[in-house]
Amino acid sequence: MSFKLARGAAAFQSCRTSILLAQGVHLKNNGNTSLNVFNLKSRICSGALCNSRLFTVLTVESSADDTCAAVVTSSREILSNVVIKQHDLHEGFGGIHPMIAIEGHQRNMPTAVQRALKEAKLSAQDIDGVAFTRGPGIGGCLSVGANAAKTLASALGKPVVGVHHMQAHALTPLLTSPTAQRPEFPFLTLLVSGGHTLLVLAKSPSSFQILANTVDESIGRAYDKVARMLKMPWGNRGPAASLEEFCRKDIKESDAPYIEPFAVPMPGKLAFSYSGLHSAVDRYIAASELYLTEAHRVALGRAFQDAAVRQLCAKLVQCLSMLERKDIDVRHVVASGGVASNSFLRSRLKEALEKHSPEREISLTFPPIELCTDNAVMVGWASMYRFLAENYDDYTVELRPKWSIGTLPNTGNFDLSGL
Repeated sequence: MSFKLARGAAAFQSCRTSILLAQGVHLKNNGNTSLNVFNLKSRICSGALCNSRLFTVLTVESSADDTCAAVVTSSREILSNVVIKQHDLHEGFGGIHPMIAIEGHQRNMPTAVQRALKEAKLSAQDIDGVAFTRGPGIGGCLSVGANAAKTLASALGKPVVGVHHMQAHALTPLLTSPTAQRPEFPFLTLLVSGGHTLLVLAKSPSSFQILANTVDESIGRAYDKVARMLKMPWGNRGPAASLEEFCRKDIKESDAPYIEPFAVPMPGKLAFSYSGLHSAVDRYIAASELYLTEAHRVALGRAFQDAAVRQLCAKLVQCLSMLERKDIDVRHVVASGGVASNSFLRSRLKEALEKHSPEREISLTFPPIELCTDNAVMVGWASMYRFLAENYDDYTVELRPKWSIGTLPNTGNFDLSGL
């Protein structure tokens, strides 16, 4: 077991009792809660009963540095959404420090779970199932959420489901969109976050075909690095969001130095690359040999953001053209993940799609901004397809810190389209 995973496993011992006692769950045998596998179906409900009544899920998410808990129902109600951030703890390191993040989750998880239930006006006994992020993510961070979820589910005799983090991002608009605008399978999803830049064909809730991936770094990582290069203070937003806000400063282009647009890499190839872009920004700063004024920094930030988003637009249009040539009828495009909260990205993607398909009705859908960044609501909704199909995980299910969305087993999903 790696050191990170070992530290994450230790988090189980430090926060499990706090969570259980906070919810009024009394432990026997000196606080030892068995994680033995047993048949839950007879203890929970029959499939007909589950599918004919409201099903309520308590969810936790801890794949990176945000400690999240939420309560979601099968009727698409978000009863609570708790997110406890750690930006102030990581800013001095220039990025997420795994050990600091694990310790933060240990402190915050009991509070997040308690707040989620309180805001939902429910007790732990009112919950029908418990879901958590199984991967991908930082192993030790995942362990805190997974152990909390499995301990609570075991003590309550409830089923548990582990969810793929990017699958949850992809399916969020199926929870939040009005019925008439809800994406229908198959749809194309652009997943953009700190760890991923993907174009994926979503064929069902658990069947995803990766059409384009990054050959080096993600767009989110590039945003973070350029924010550090330009010495962005994080505030309570994180580096990428701080850079976006900095680029909106009231400085006219005529008052800022001209910067030659950065090129889109690998033209014609259906793949992403962002390491060259942030390296180009680094070289520009080094070559200036001067202290950059605020206007100069804004101009450089805007040039980076323009190139980063221009690449997304170019690859999205290329991917749609490829699908059209293959007679794959895609009428919905979904953009999800933390970077999809960027307003500049949203407006440019909309323009690119309208220009590419002026006569074809292809809808572009984003989750609400607060559900683009990491949250437990999306994990709860993604788990619902399996809960209602009684496709549960064992309490001994292992984490998947590295886990491709293209390898999900395409089995055991309940049809939620009519709910």
